[in-house]
Amino acid sequence: MDLNQFKWTREPASFEIAGDEISITTAPHTDLWQRTYYHFRNDNAPVLQMETEEKYFSFAMKTSFVESHHRFDQCGIVMYLDSGNWIKGSIEYENEEFQHLGSVVTNNGWSDWATTEIPADIREMWYRLSRREDDYRIECSEDGSSWKQMRICHMHGGAGKVRFGIYACSPEDSSFTAYFSDFQLTECAWQAHDGQQPDQ
Repeated sequence: MDLNQFKWTREPASFEIAGDEISITTAPHTDLWQRTYYHFRNDNAPVLQMETEEKYFSFAMKTSFVESHHRFDQCGIVMYLDSGNWIKGSIEYENEEFQHLGSVVTNNGWSDWATTEIPADIREMWYRLSRREDDYRIECSEDGSSWKQMRICHMHGGAGKVRFGIYACSPEDSSFTAYFSDFQLTECAWQAHDGQQPDQ
C-alpha cells in the first residue's frame, strides 16, 4: 500500500512513517467514545486514514504494542467518518493478567463496546476490516493468516465515500508507542452470504 494516501485526523505530536511501518506515541487523555454508559464524549484520538468509494474491499494490518502498560491503552484498526459515526477494533490493556480484545461501533453519536478477555502477554495482533456496501466486518488474527470474526455491523453513514486506517490512544494518564505494519488493501475477503435469501 502507498502510505502517502493516508491523511491525519488530529495529527499526534510524536509519530514516524518509515517505509511500510508507522509508529504513534500516544498522548495522555486521548480517546474515542460517545455517551453510552460513561456519559462523556471523547473525540481526540489521532487517526490516520485513506479514502475510498469502493463498495467491496478488505483492509488489513498488524499492530505491535509491547509498551502498553496502563488501563485502556489501545491501538488498532478504525473507520472514522466523523465524531458520531465510526468503528474501531483493538486490544485495550487492563492489568498484568488480562486485556480486552474488542470492538466499538458508534452510530449517530452512541457507542457500544463488545469485548472478550485475553491474556496480558499478547503483544501483537492483526486486524482486517471488510466492507460490503454499508455493512462491515472486523476480524482479528494472531498470525496474519488465520482470521476470527469479531463483529458484523451496519453503519448508518457508511454507504458512500468512507475513510479507514489506524489509531492509537491512552484515555487515562499514560503514554506508549504503538507500531503498525503489514498493510494490505485487497478485494473483499468477506464473501456474500450463502444461506437465507434477503427479504423482498
